[in-house]
Amino acid sequence: MSVNCVDAAIELANQHEIPMMLIASRRQIDSEEFGGGYVNNWTTSQFADYVIDHDKKGKVLLARDHGGPWQNTREKEQGLSLRRAMDSAKSSYLADLEAGFQVLHIDPSVDIHGQPCVDEVLNRVFELYEYCWSQAQRLGQEVIFEIGTEEQSGSTNSQEELNYTLNAMQQFCNKNRLPQPSFVVIQAGTRVMEKRNVGSFDSPIRVAEEIPAEIQLPKMIEICNRYGIFMKEHNTDYVSDEALQWHPRLGIHAANVAPEFGVAETVALLDVMEKQGCGAQADDFLRLSYDSRKWDKWMLKDTAASDRDRAVIAGHYVFATPECQEIKATAASVLRRKGIELEEYLKQQVKQSILRYLTNFRLVAA
Repeated sequence: MSVNCVDAAIELANQHEIPMMLIASRRQIDSEEFGGGYVNNWTTSQFADYVIDHDKKGKVLLARDHGGPWQNTREKEQGLSLRRAMDSAKSSYLADLEAGFQVLHIDPSVDIHGQPCVDEVLNRVFELYEYCWSQAQRLGQEVIFEIGTEEQSGSTNSQEELNYTLNAMQQFCNKNRLPQPSFVVIQAGTRVMEKRNVGSFDSPIRVAEEIPAEIQLPKMIEICNRYGIFMKEHNTDYVSDEALQWHPRLGIHAANVAPEFGVAETVALLDVMEKQGCGAQADDFLRLSYDSRKWDKWMLKDTAASDRDRAVIAGHYVFATPECQEIKATAASVLRRKGIELEEYLKQQVKQSILRYLTNFRLVAA
């Protein structure tokens, strides 16, 4: 989500000697060909070099999140055809492998031209999977795969569709002598909107026509175990401590978190500026963030969110802009005179947010 988030993750992984995946979407980080991403304006190779250089104990896995066609803003804006979008995705994956990425999420769930059926999506998975594996072999690069065939909805998958997907994947890999994927993304009843999780996983109220997560998920994990594949949950942000503590008990193997950490840093930035006499800079930041309209996709239809709420949700998208850099530089000089190093302070706040997950998942002692 930001340089501070990357640094926080690397430092925690090294301090506690635990593996951690840094998962970059194509909007956050992409190759030079696609203009890089909004996180520090890094290209894929610049991001990878930064992580590899700072990860002294080699605890961090570089991972592509939501790779695939139309997952980059530019591909959507250009209205690329399927073939062009698939070629574009392959080019992005190749840059990942050349940069040393170790985990690739093959995700063709986005289609700007319609809603493909499961078999069409699987065929796209197969094509990208085979391409990435052949390129990894050519480069002598070790890689493991994560597959996902639909966008997160906040509900849960059916056992039938999961079994169908994993069976088809197993047959494809066996036939083509390819390694099986290591992870599959499962609809686990989690979905982020605004600054909360609106999925069914953490809901105390039963959702109509849906099997409760605590009943459905063990059955889904049983299917995953049968195929020897780990289950990964996306959109885990803002889930309660109690619900997080259920993750290892239920046998959930991995969980992705992102917006919560960006919001944590944004809240910390505004808080320290407003409390330490940098109110003008805080106002400028709020205006810049709100005007970006990057909050738009996160809003609920019947939202009661204020303009400030919207600005907080969108904050991390503007961190790397020249305007935000100027705002932070001005605030940092004021704060330094008061004994506060702004970036170090922000990184520590992000660390606290990440530690909530590490402790509840029993990776770090409370």
